[in-house]
Parts: sequence; structure tokens; C-alpha cells
Amino acid sequence: MAPDPDCLFCRIVTGEIPADLVHRTETTVAFRDIDPQAPTHVLVIPRSHHRDAAALATAEPGVLVDLVAAAAAVAEQEELHDGYRLVLNTGPAAQQTVFHAHLHVLGGRSMGWPPG
Repeated sequence: MAPDPDCLFCRIVTGEIPADLVHRTETTVAFRDIDPQAPTHVLVIPRSHHRDAAALATAEPGVLVDLVAAAAAVAEQEELHDGYRLVLNTGPAAQQTVFHAHLHVLGGRSMGWPPG
């Protein structure tokens, strides 16, 4: 799907808005969250615009797999050997605030359960 000129994350993908990029693939971009919720908090996004993970899974299931693979590469690069959490928020009730599919990679501290 083509970039949405009104989407913050699409504008990061195109380089219009700067971000602290930590990993890139043909289908994904990963960058540090500007409001980190853990010592390591990286967002992994598809280069293509999809509203949320469910829409991405329907339209481009292989890219959803690429997101998880990129997240694993980020976790390795960030040396999160003791573990990390992957979070996909879908919809406003789940606190999704940017409506471009994105995967949070959180680590660097113990993650309590249940989350939230």
C-alpha cells in the first residue's frame, strides 16, 4: 500500500521526519520510541501503510512475519539476551495512537505480568 502523506510513520519511512533508526530491511524500518516505556523501546514498522496489525496480516502476511524477524534482529542487536516483549496494539481501546501498524520491542528490565 502506498504511503499516507498524513501518517507520522509513513513520513518517517520516507525520511521526511527524522528518527533514531536502529534497523532497516527491504520491508521494515525500526527506530527508538520517543517516549520509551523500558530501557530498550524500539518500534518496528512496515514500509507499507496499513492501519493496524490485523490489516497488515490480511493484506501482506509475509510483511507481518518480516516485522517479527526484524524485532528479533533488534533484540539481538540490543543484547536483550534475558528476554524481551513484543506488543502489537490494535485500535484505540488498546492505546494505539498512530494508525500505522507497528510492533513495540521492549526490554532491558523485568516485564511484569499481566501488562497494563
